[in-house]
Amino acid sequence: MRAEPSSPSVSGPHASGDDARARKDLATGEVMPEERLIRFAAAPDGSVVPDLARKLPGRGMWVEASREAVDAAVKKNLFSRSAKAKLTAQPDLADLVERLLARRVLEQLGLARREGVLVNGFEKAHMALKSGKVAWLIEASDGSPDGRNKLLSAATRQTPPVPVLGAFSAEELGLALGLDNVIHVVLLAGRRADRWTEEVRKLAGFRPLLPPSWREEARNGRGG
Repeated sequence: MRAEPSSPSVSGPHASGDDARARKDLATGEVMPEERLIRFAAAPDGSVVPDLARKLPGRGMWVEASREAVDAAVKKNLFSRSAKAKLTAQPDLADLVERLLARRVLEQLGLARREGVLVNGFEKAHMALKSGKVAWLIEASDGSPDGRNKLLSAATRQTPPVPVLGAFSAEELGLALGLDNVIHVVLLAGRRADRWTEEVRKLAGFRPLLPPSWREEARNGRGG
């Protein structure tokens, strides 16, 4: 995704894809690394199911991690063509993929907290950003712009800028982390952040990573 000039980039650190396995996207025929694709499999009843963990048996069917690509695969009956068998893909398959990706992203944040590589709270997040060891800044979508924009400003000043995720509410973040009033969170750089980044990039194909209003706030200098 292209970042607004006045807001932190939404492209984050990630493991190199140079040695990633390549697969063909059903929707476009383009060959891509697996980290850019969603694997689908055929269930015993002939339905098409997302296999985000890439572990279900059978021949996988791969589609670019975007709503447009999944919708195209459904509408053009590409799953049946690929499997050379009659398969049923639900019309809202892209919505299902989005929900499953969102759940995986939140679950990994819970794991990051248990591993001690996630920091919660404005002051702790601000200090961590100054350390230069932060992989992601995660802000509740319904938090106050005052504290948020101060952290966004700190993230922007890093080299390279720290990417920002604002796709979840304070309640969603709190449930994932087992905490109350979760507004400002940072994920420290490391292997967990690399794995999390791959999931977030896929989620970006199905929902915005930042609410549009945040960019307007940044342009107007609110909370700076």
